[in-house]
Amino acid sequence: MVAEIYSAGNEQLSQSAISAVPHRYNGQMNFPFLQGGGQLAHIIAAYDWSSTALGPMAGWPQSLKTTIALVLRSPAPIVTLWGQQGVMIYNDAYSVFAAGRHPASLGANVREAWPEVADFNDHVLKVVLAGASLSYVDQELTLHRSGKPEQVWLNLDYSPITDEAGVPVGVMVVVVETSAKVKAERRLRNEEERLRTMFEQAPGFMTMLSGPDHVFSMTNHAYAQLIGHRPVLGRPLREALPEAAEQGFADLLDRLYASGDSWSGYAVPFTVDAGDGSPPRERFLDFVYQPVRDESGAVLGVFVQGADVTDRVQAENLLRASENTFRTLAQTMPSQVWTAGSDGRVDWFNDQVYRYAGVPQGQLDRERWRQLVHPDDLEPASAAWWAGVEAGVEAGATYETEFRIRRADGAWRWHLVRALPIIDDNGAVQRWIGTNTDIQDQKSTAAMLARQVAERTAERDRMWRYSTDVMLVAELEGWISAINPAFTRLLGWEGPAVVGTSLYALVHPDDLEATRAEMASLAGGLHTFKFENRMRRKSGGYAIVSWTAAPDARFIHAVGRDMTAERAAAEEMRRTALALQQAQKMEAIGKLTGGVAHDFNNLLQVISGNLQLLAADVAGNPRAERRLDNALGGVSRGARLASYLLAFGRRQALDPRVVKIGRFIAGMEDMLRRSLGEEIEVEMVISGGLWNTLVDTTQVENAVLNLCINARDAMDGAGRLTIEVGNAALDDAYVADYPELKPGQYVMIAVSDTGSGMTPEVLEQAFDPFFSTKPEGKGSGLGLSMVYGFARQSGGHVKIYSEVGNGTTVKLYLPRSLDSEDAPLPPESRAVIGGRETILVAEDDEGVRATVVEMLSELGYHVLKAGDAAGALSIVDSGMQIDLLFTDVVMPGPLRSPDLARKARERQPGMAVLFTSGYTENAIVHGGRLDPGVDLLGKPYTREALARKVRHVLANARHKAEQSAQLAARRVAVPAP
Repeated sequence: MVAEIYSAGNEQLSQSAISAVPHRYNGQMNFPFLQGGGQLAHIIAAYDWSSTALGPMAGWPQSLKTTIALVLRSPAPIVTLWGQQGVMIYNDAYSVFAAGRHPASLGANVREAWPEVADFNDHVLKVVLAGASLSYVDQELTLHRSGKPEQVWLNLDYSPITDEAGVPVGVMVVVVETSAKVKAERRLRNEEERLRTMFEQAPGFMTMLSGPDHVFSMTNHAYAQLIGHRPVLGRPLREALPEAAEQGFADLLDRLYASGDSWSGYAVPFTVDAGDGSPPRERFLDFVYQPVRDESGAVLGVFVQGADVTDRVQAENLLRASENTFRTLAQTMPSQVWTAGSDGRVDWFNDQVYRYAGVPQGQLDRERWRQLVHPDDLEPASAAWWAGVEAGVEAGATYETEFRIRRADGAWRWHLVRALPIIDDNGAVQRWIGTNTDIQDQKSTAAMLARQVAERTAERDRMWRYSTDVMLVAELEGWISAINPAFTRLLGWEGPAVVGTSLYALVHPDDLEATRAEMASLAGGLHTFKFENRMRRKSGGYAIVSWTAAPDARFIHAVGRDMTAERAAAEEMRRTALALQQAQKMEAIGKLTGGVAHDFNNLLQVISGNLQLLAADVAGNPRAERRLDNALGGVSRGARLASYLLAFGRRQALDPRVVKIGRFIAGMEDMLRRSLGEEIEVEMVISGGLWNTLVDTTQVENAVLNLCINARDAMDGAGRLTIEVGNAALDDAYVADYPELKPGQYVMIAVSDTGSGMTPEVLEQAFDPFFSTKPEGKGSGLGLSMVYGFARQSGGHVKIYSEVGNGTTVKLYLPRSLDSEDAPLPPESRAVIGGRETILVAEDDEGVRATVVEMLSELGYHVLKAGDAAGALSIVDSGMQIDLLFTDVVMPGPLRSPDLARKARERQPGMAVLFTSGYTENAIVHGGRLDPGVDLLGKPYTREALARKVRHVLANARHKAEQSAQLAARRVAVPAP
């Protein structure tokens, strides 16, 4: 009997576990307090409690029953210990924790059920039955749950259970196993200790800087020695080491943290202030900066390591100074460099001089350099030079003069000639080092400067008059001193009207505080870059102006650019980006739902088909027939769920017709009243003169029904529901916020309720799939999603208006059709029949293929089958006469199903084609609608739907063949002209 109990709950006890439970069970749950208590409720009902201290279940007190009912329904692992013996009763979650001790522990005394912790439990019983509570966090115990010792860690909470008189009669134990957490924490601590030891013992300095402020989280001993043992841990770098920030290291860290790049530097100079009063000292450091990232790749901080290479750098500098000569240095300079002896005679020029003059090396030594000097400048320059040499020049003084030097192309250009003496310890001149610098351009510039000043003054005036940017001059207190014409063109104010008035009088009230703060900054000497505010137009309204301003001693000079159109364009771009994001999300969900629906509907078809085939086998068995009907009902609900997913993703195959939707909605009134219940007052308002609309009426029915059920739930089953149908026009202003929506004429269906309404947060997510405010298990969260997807796929729109406490109105807009209304479809009343034709079934899913072949065979058809499109075409090519090709739309292989249908008809023109699929993947559906002349049977389908659709397609094919034959006969009867 216990085995049957477990089988009903999709579990199966072992034979040893079954024999371990004393039971007497008649298969019926006779104890109401056990209802809904899971698998343990059935085991408790089957247990022979007369052998325990609790006695037969019929005699249990109400406090015991109430406690057990609560425990069984709890998702947390809970066990109760009753009486001094501690008789154990627990729930499903605890049975998982008990592992091999379940089910033998049920009804047993806790000291005997867990002998390895008997002393622990004995202490618990004594304390808690005395009225106290106990709680343990990460309590370490050794348990034998699977026949061998196992070290575990548990969170345990013990509280007394009292009877009707308030006397403790038992203990309630909540058990949460934390073994995995404790083990992980211990491993983490060990690893952190190992890494910290390595970190501290590293020969170079290391530190970890966390977050965008570069807070010191770790440093090693070598780093402490470098910075002088200052307390830096937990402090941002700019605060802890201000000298590092001043030298640019903080800015470098900012860039690395933002970009995530690594950086290395060698022999980087770093001035360290030890903070103990000693003078700062310069060190040279090798650095490596490495960003540290989290699991998602985001930068958490920067790890810095390196070494103090000051001694090495100083040694290299000394060596370099001893090895490099002045001439090597001079040769690398782009300037003209020369040297002369203490007597003033030039003895060396660098290569730059020879290249500039265009003469061979060595042709300018001693006095021969004079050939390069302009004749008019030679004597004055020479006289000044020798006067300086003879005077000996004071130590450190610089000799300076100007003369013209001939360039290689023959041009004379002015040069600034400077010479500095090298003085020995006794103050005597040892040598001279000189440079020649071309200053021809500077001299030309100086000559042009006066003319340029005049031109710039005129340019400034022209800029003031003709600039398209607003310009103004204001006193530091905000009084306007001058405006340019662009100010008038933008805002409409003439100079006399605003000069002498306060700038603040033109500023939008909401921007006054920020504008005053910016003016205060300017008065303090700071500059303004791209400060925006709104300035009042004379004609009304405001312009958005971006200001750049600079102060002087008395005035603020500001330039403003009109940003109104740019901000409007940015807002439009933002809306467009949001629309693109929504479209991309819809496309992704559409692809996901299509794939899910295809596989899910195939599975449902296998289940449905086999259940329908099984119906004949269980006919006459009421119990089996009832279960079969329940299973088929579940298939229908699953198919509806898949169709909702496709509707939201705009992937369903619509079959639209031109209808007058008001008459269709009115026809739903009786069904809605029955579905919503008597407590819901239903009112319909159908306007006259309704336009036609092209729409799939089945989807309209689903959408309206979903909206009405949502309204009923929002009203808690009682209230007034109003359904309104009328014409509506959506203009350009309305559709501006909905990029996918076109302005025009629509038919509107509105469903209003008097329910609780929606908060703005709920309203924002209302159309998201699987979002629901209903309790778990009370809704799929796909109702409004289906309505949204259907409306968008039909070229329409959905809008929700709701206020908390004032109800909700959902308006569904469907585009108007100018075509005449289609004739209503006749009700399907034909009996389910089969036939003797030959049908070729092309289906890649083996389970689906097997069930449909068997159903068609039972209907009397001769059935051929193929696992893909290529195999089906091979059967057609065999020459066998085929009346109907029944093919899945989505199948593997290079040959697609529509191509199979086309080629099959080319080989056998009279062949009928019927497609089937759980998701068409745009193969035979375009724009959300079936291609013209295409017949589709959606999965999962019933035997009745299959039989009728096959007869319908075969009849249409036969009718077309007869029409073609009659037309051919008439053509033959007409004589040739």
